[in-house]
Amino acid sequence: MNRPTDVRSHPGPPLMLVPAGPGDGATGGTERDDPARGASPPPEQGLRAELQERTADLQRLKAEYDNYRKRVHRDRQAVREIAVANVLGRLLPVLDAIAEAGQQGEVTGGFARVVEALETELAGLGLQSVGTVGEPFDPVVHEAVSYDRSDRFERPVCTAVLRSGYRVGDQLLSPAQVAVTGPPAGP
Repeated sequence: MNRPTDVRSHPGPPLMLVPAGPGDGATGGTERDDPARGASPPPEQGLRAELQERTADLQRLKAEYDNYRKRVHRDRQAVREIAVANVLGRLLPVLDAIAEAGQQGEVTGGFARVVEALETELAGLGLQSVGTVGEPFDPVVHEAVSYDRSDRFERPVCTAVLRSGYRVGDQLLSPAQVAVTGPPAGP
């Protein structure tokens, strides 16, 4: 190794790096060595406090992760429900055409099995039919196409379903078109 000739070697041992701390001073002692500063807590207490702090940090981190995981699951579920509702909403004209064909007696043989399989699969996706004869009229899920008055009824009731309505979960895809019969006008 080529070393310059004008550099003298240091007569003492090499320098050591000492971590800076609250007890570092000109003498290089610690708080424990300095009786004027008082006695420092035993190392077990310091380790216990640090362990408690790290445990609390870990618990907070775990709670944040759990909340994140729940939020992601909830968001994925909402996106899935919206996607299913959109697809089923696009199939409603097909279901209406099948219902009309069934009323005219055109759903027979192999086509009847296809319709049955389709209805089973759609029900598996959560599609529910809305509107039956005899149920109370609810303007949220029914669309009144006609209204007749009769003394037989105390409140408006669906007396005929002209077109079924559909819902998925809590979301109404289309209201049922119904004929309604209700009480005559008041006195």
